[in-house]
Amino acid sequence: MQQTAMPPSPIHDYLAALHARHADLSEGKVADYIPELARADPQWFGICIATHDGQVYEVGDSRQAFTIQSISKALTYGLALEQNGEAAVLEKIGVEPSGDAFNAISLEPLTGKPMNPMINAGAIAACGLIAGDSAEQRTASILDMLSRYAGRDLDIDERVYHSESATGHRNRAIGWMLRNFSVLGSEPTATLETYFQQCAIRVTCRDLALMGATLANGGVNPQTGVRALAQDYVRHVLSVMATCGMYDASGDWLYQTGLPAKSGVGGGVLAVQPGRLAIAVFSPPLDAQGNSARGVAVCRALAADLGLHLFDGSQRSMSPVRWSTTRRGVASRRRRSAVAAEHLKSVGDRLRLYHLHGALVFGSVEEVIRRLMARAEASEVFILNLKLVQGVNRPAALLLAQTQRALQERGKRLVFTEASPWWQSLTDAGADTQAFFADDDFALEYGEDLLLAQRLPHPSAESRMALADCALFKGLGADELALLERVLVTRSYHKGQSIITVGQASDELFVITCGEAMVSIPTQDGIARLDAFSAGTTFGEVAFMDHSPRSANVTALASVECRLLTRSAFMQLEADAPAIKIRLMENIALGLTGTVRQLSRELAALK
Repeated sequence: MQQTAMPPSPIHDYLAALHARHADLSEGKVADYIPELARADPQWFGICIATHDGQVYEVGDSRQAFTIQSISKALTYGLALEQNGEAAVLEKIGVEPSGDAFNAISLEPLTGKPMNPMINAGAIAACGLIAGDSAEQRTASILDMLSRYAGRDLDIDERVYHSESATGHRNRAIGWMLRNFSVLGSEPTATLETYFQQCAIRVTCRDLALMGATLANGGVNPQTGVRALAQDYVRHVLSVMATCGMYDASGDWLYQTGLPAKSGVGGGVLAVQPGRLAIAVFSPPLDAQGNSARGVAVCRALAADLGLHLFDGSQRSMSPVRWSTTRRGVASRRRRSAVAAEHLKSVGDRLRLYHLHGALVFGSVEEVIRRLMARAEASEVFILNLKLVQGVNRPAALLLAQTQRALQERGKRLVFTEASPWWQSLTDAGADTQAFFADDDFALEYGEDLLLAQRLPHPSAESRMALADCALFKGLGADELALLERVLVTRSYHKGQSIITVGQASDELFVITCGEAMVSIPTQDGIARLDAFSAGTTFGEVAFMDHSPRSANVTALASVECRLLTRSAFMQLEADAPAIKIRLMENIALGLTGTVRQLSRELAALK
């Protein structure tokens, strides 16, 4: 038995036990109607699972080469769809289960087209739709396609091909019948040779698993990142695999396993759980329907043991909302005036933040939309963070864009953060291109500005805030404020000018009376914003109090006017007006306490 390189894993241990459990299964017979296939060793037996993100678990003869045979039918059908379009293919090949054996001459009575692409008649018709002027060109196209699925260059087993061609009289009869009904547009010999060569392509159990994982991953090979099939046609391939892939045993198969699958008389069975994983089993002995006896038994066991059945009602999807909170639970880093901060505190539940995760499809995005619309009357701004979202399909993108418009018609706003991988999908669906923010902080600041603009007069950029309205001077009387007016230094900065730089001495305490400023630190990629200040706020107080060097930069975002309290003036207050100094220290402590409490609320919300 072939040894496979696999790190220790409970999944590998499970597969090894499953392999041992079925190794002595003696049912079935190796195919001998194609002489070369009769040479297969009936003891060959491999199992492989490949996930949608490219992890592979394999045991047994998973690297033993064999011919793909009829499993190629499903993938060639996908190529025909991609090259010709759905409508053109449906004119030539049906999608109804035939209930007949794989080699039955099963054609629709009136049109003569094959019942489905999984029986030989349908597969030959699909080969006739592949682009190319010769059998060699069509075969090369199919071989290239299957190689992209497998993630490596495949080849043709010439001995099996010639054996199939020499004994394929029934398939030749099918080919001439298809030509009679004009399903094939020309003399069928070249198409038949393409079909024989397609079936003789060499693969391993591991190759098959990665082919299935490519379908599970929307048509992209999860290890190479190469697309093998356009995503629009993946569901069509999986559909015919589900209804017709196991021939006249397809109904029983779907009932037992609930997985789209395809078998081949070379001993391979491929089953796919869309969006999750693929199972491949290789064992040459076949049952009465032409399916690998061990392959069927192992896949049934896997579906039951691992709960893979697609129609299992107990497998409820997880909520797409990983975390949600309001402005009361998390705030932007912009420091507001006392009046603005108090107002935002009172209306904080009107701004809502949701962190989403997983794949956004109709079934998951419906819950998100339901939550938004249920809160629309009592809320003004909704923020959707998409950092942990793994995919946004077209229907989900359209629904989110429509929801954004519906909310906007009601005077509400829906914006997105950390959505760069999905920006194109969302904007193509009609989402507002101005509704995207780099992170939650910028979006929260935007939402806070909207809440303030709706309920408080919006001061002009040139208006100056009186000292009495600044948080640092709260509780001081008119005489005390008049004294401070004489003590405080006035300093102005233009847009983009540095107010504080990292490492600078901390001999001044700043109060913004006009304009806005940003706190940032240097990073390898540039700068990272830590905070933002509006008129009425104080900054630089921590370093001012403990005499430490400045630890961040402060930059003017517009024209800024500051009132500065120097350290010498602050110390002089102890002698000239101790009550003022005590009040200032109390207000500094209250401000820092408020910041700590806000951080505590945010940490609690994250839990």
